[in-house]
Amino acid sequence: MTHLILTSSYTNDISTLAFDPANGTLELVSATTVGHHPSWITFYPGDHSLAFTGLEQTEGKVVALKYDEDERGTVVAEVPSGGADPCSLLATMDELFVANYSAGIVSKFPISQNPPYILSSSPTTIQLKGSGPNASRQEGSHPHQVILHPEHNELLVPDLGADMVQRFKTAKDGSLKHRGHMQYARGGGPRHVAFHDGNLYTLLELSSVLVKHRFPPLPHLPSFVTSKPTMSKPLPQPNDMLAAEILIPTTNSTYKTPYLYLSNRNDPSPEGDIISVFSLADDSLELVTEFRSGLKHLRGMAFGGPDDKWLVAGGANGGGVKILERIDGGRNFKVVAENASIEAPTGFLWK
Repeated sequence: MTHLILTSSYTNDISTLAFDPANGTLELVSATTVGHHPSWITFYPGDHSLAFTGLEQTEGKVVALKYDEDERGTVVAEVPSGGADPCSLLATMDELFVANYSAGIVSKFPISQNPPYILSSSPTTIQLKGSGPNASRQEGSHPHQVILHPEHNELLVPDLGADMVQRFKTAKDGSLKHRGHMQYARGGGPRHVAFHDGNLYTLLELSSVLVKHRFPPLPHLPSFVTSKPTMSKPLPQPNDMLAAEILIPTTNSTYKTPYLYLSNRNDPSPEGDIISVFSLADDSLELVTEFRSGLKHLRGMAFGGPDDKWLVAGGANGGGVKILERIDGGRNFKVVAENASIEAPTGFLWK
């Protein structure tokens, strides 16, 4: 069985890749030109023929793509994103949330599974405000992710520029209401978060630190548990290494022990960036494996396949795309397919 993977990028294209595990191949099936740097992509819930991406440019855009039976995509809608450099999008059944990184703005659009897909060209926007000590990266608020808590019905927005994770709830009138924030160490730069077993895990991009909090529903406040460097031998700060993605796949009959996986970019090693694997037992964060990926600037990765057996990962600055298989119960990886010709991959969706 061949598995299809949509790939966002720092080019002008969203590509479709075909992974054949039987033959160990990863091939380019098609590419759809959408505009400048479509770095993030998200499906409409329950419909993998409809996807949304953002164009990372000064006049940010949101683009909807529709895929046919031959897996060829067509741009079916395009509207302003509400700010500069949209870097993260999240679709629900009737709304699309967008993090506009450079503008410090979170946007919300009404959407539909049917034409015209994006139902307004004027989104509701929320301007975030804040700054941090890193003059080059924290001169203002920089929302880097929009993500819904799976149980609390709460929208979280990591703000890299302000060292905060902002918390929002949808009011009865449909508006998005600010419900507080979580503060992190100054200069850390929260980028992405993940959830597991009542805990919130936050990846600090600028300091390469992983933070764990107990995270009860509002109005209860979160509580700090522990934090650890994202790698075994962190370089002295400041340095050019940047933490990127954080994933906690759901346990299943094949992989019964929960692990947290994160990517580290710009490793000076000739063997490429590392994927760090952490055990989540009790209140600890134990680094159990560092897998050398051979990729340069490993920005995006995503689990897929039966029991989330495979991890697709890409090097935005070199190495193309690789498919890794989880081994040792999920503690480690082996490469099962790769395509070095895929240019500047940044994110993935398994179809």
